[in-house]
Amino acid sequence: MNKPAIKAEHISKRYTIGMPYHDTLRDAAASIVKHALTRSTNHKPGNSPANIRPAYSPASSPQTIWALQDVSFEIQQGEVVGIIGRNGAGKTTLLKILSRITEPTGGKAIINGRIGSLLDVGTGFHPELTGRENIYLNGAILGMTRREITRKFDAITSFAEIGKFLDTPVKRYSSGMYVRLAFAVAAHLEPEILLVDEVLAVGDIAFQKKCLGKIGNIAKEGRTVVFVSHNMGAIQRLCSKTMLIQKGKLTDFGPTADILEKYITETIPPVHYGEWIDVGKITRKKSSEAWFSKFRFCQTAGTPGKQLTPNMPLQAEIVIRATHDQFRVRWAMFIADLFGTKLLNFDSARADKQVILDHGENHFTLTIPRLPLKKGTYKIGLWMAQESGIRLDFVHDVTVFDVHALDENYLGSRRANDGIFICDYQIEERHSD
Repeated sequence: MNKPAIKAEHISKRYTIGMPYHDTLRDAAASIVKHALTRSTNHKPGNSPANIRPAYSPASSPQTIWALQDVSFEIQQGEVVGIIGRNGAGKTTLLKILSRITEPTGGKAIINGRIGSLLDVGTGFHPELTGRENIYLNGAILGMTRREITRKFDAITSFAEIGKFLDTPVKRYSSGMYVRLAFAVAAHLEPEILLVDEVLAVGDIAFQKKCLGKIGNIAKEGRTVVFVSHNMGAIQRLCSKTMLIQKGKLTDFGPTADILEKYITETIPPVHYGEWIDVGKITRKKSSEAWFSKFRFCQTAGTPGKQLTPNMPLQAEIVIRATHDQFRVRWAMFIADLFGTKLLNFDSARADKQVILDHGENHFTLTIPRLPLKKGTYKIGLWMAQESGIRLDFVHDVTVFDVHALDENYLGSRRANDGIFICDYQIEERHSD
């Protein structure tokens, strides 16, 4: 019987808030430099050891958090497995442990095969080396000979589309160029196990499709893939099995369709028309300058409705909190299906609305005169960026809502050959002269 490609046995990972931890050599080096600078500052002439402030006081004692708790599973050779869960659930920590980047606090991971991983942008690349040099460096790390790497070299550079920048130090690459090369290296140097995190979201839409196609081809070749993503559509298309991780614990592992349904129904808060959702408490990475604070919607202004039906008006209220005045941003609300495919995007820039935030709460109202969705379940997300394009906040799953048909014969009912959207149209009969 073949050994599993990955076997996790009671993996746990503990971090202490306020204490340094080193997931990579880069983290360790940064900590050493920071410590040296702190010692230099504290040991000024005239300072005695008794006058040096301790690193931690009782009022700010370290707190322990468990990023992962007692996680066990097996992934067989040739399987494509998705990992889903909210931001902060422990997905990336798990991949770092499987990649041997991070040591677990407890338990162990048994890996049978050569691993290629694409986690954080920058992991595994030396910033001072050129793209060409990093390709050979990564291949060597994977245990490949120079001849093997040379054989794959043209395919890697063609896929990455970095052209004349191949001999430029990667520290000068844009994030998009960086991730294109990183994925091309990870996918083409023939690892037996490929670990991919949400980092693919950095690339443009065309490159994301290209990457998903490559992952699909790798799976068809019988190699093992572990794929972390918030894109439920990609998870559905690529993965036969999926893990659901919540608050550091593996809560379910099984057929992808079953796990996606469980995740959507249990982890995304259902909408209560006319009631505020505290978006600020939803876990995600957000800027300290501006972020989404509250959200609600109803059928018409100030009137909570019992249910939404096709073609009816919808009004959303969004509150954005900012920390300083005259802060120019661009924001949008989008509606997606349950698998993450974006169906509608309501962008302030496309509405020719110049958004200038003031310090504190900023209130906005978005009105959709006619909701063009057929019967079904959908979810709402929010994103915001500076005018320069730097992302400030992105909430994938603010809430879910249902669109109901008026009756079985109404155009809003969902039949097998119906589309997603509804719109007005006319049909006229023409008689020949």
